[in-house]
Amino acid sequence: MNITKRQKDILFAIIEEYAEMAAPVGSVTLAKLFDVSSATIRAEMAKLEEAGLIAQPHTSAGRIPTDAGYRFYVNSLTENADQKIDQAENNPTHLIPDKTFDRSTHALEIRVSSQTRADYAIRGAVDSLVELTGNLGLATIGDQLYLAGISKLFTQPEFSDNTRVQNVAKLLDNLEPWLREAAPGEPLNIFIGQENPIGKTSGVSLIISKFRSPYSDNSYIGVLGPTRQNYSRVMSLVRHAGNMLEKML
Repeated sequence: MNITKRQKDILFAIIEEYAEMAAPVGSVTLAKLFDVSSATIRAEMAKLEEAGLIAQPHTSAGRIPTDAGYRFYVNSLTENADQKIDQAENNPTHLIPDKTFDRSTHALEIRVSSQTRADYAIRGAVDSLVELTGNLGLATIGDQLYLAGISKLFTQPEFSDNTRVQNVAKLLDNLEPWLREAAPGEPLNIFIGQENPIGKTSGVSLIISKFRSPYSDNSYIGVLGPTRQNYSRVMSLVRHAGNMLEKML
């Protein structure tokens, strides 16, 4: 998509601020962040809106990301992650570790490594993802779909609307057979909002990692949460959970 660097930076700032505050992001907030005038920000936001990357809720002067905006953002994160992996392989001392992420992955590893059975290890990894992300966690264990954290998911402000809760419930009812039939092939699979083939109106994102387990070469672990979330952190944690389970099991 052809947008300028400043427009890209503004889009990313809107996405990250919205993930943190759960409220539309206004031009005054962004003007302070970028040290430019509010008029300049409004002009750039108008271009991002024309491109379909952000939208203006009717109740607010601020903007929120669209599914297309999130997809652009996630694609950029994926490209950057691949570059970092290449850099780390070529020069392991090149990257400065993220201490917050390291603590999270350490907690995940401790919980999983303490288990003596494969099914308990997978359940432990899911439970850790719930605690670390605040999303609903899920994994396939043989022919069963293990779910945890439904109450955490529904405490998110997006689900104060009962209709949205019902849409998510319908998605969950169909998730296990869809995973079995579709078998997403990438190590990390991300379905945002309307990209969800079984829940286009649910307003959630499904982030899952494929891994080999004693049960199947196509086992899955991941989270389901609102489209408004910290994609960088959640994607990294889900990817790590899948890699860790494959190595340990």
